[in-house]
Amino acid sequence: MNDGELLELAAKAAGLWENNAGNKSGWECNYPLGWNPLENDGDALRLAVKCNLSPPYFNWDTEVAGYIGTNPYAATRRAIVRAAAEIGKRMAHEQSAAA
Repeated sequence: MNDGELLELAAKAAGLWENNAGNKSGWECNYPLGWNPLENDGDALRLAVKCNLSPPYFNWDTEVAGYIGTNPYAATRRAIVRAAAEIGKRMAHEQSAAA
């Protein structure tokens, strides 16, 4: 999954994308311009709070092992976005199953 897909799913989990039948794709972006929890500590923290994520939720061994040596802050942001993206993926699956 690329970074754009991770961010889209994370935004859905945080309620920053809404299902909108008037839109071709059915989804409408409601996150602020420049929102990027992969790059911004504040955006990542707000995402974690919005999704009720806590550090035990992350699988640190697999999610951040490749990043921790170079930049532990980037590793933490990526772990938050990946965890939120998993929530967003489940939400999208549940919505498509209900339709």
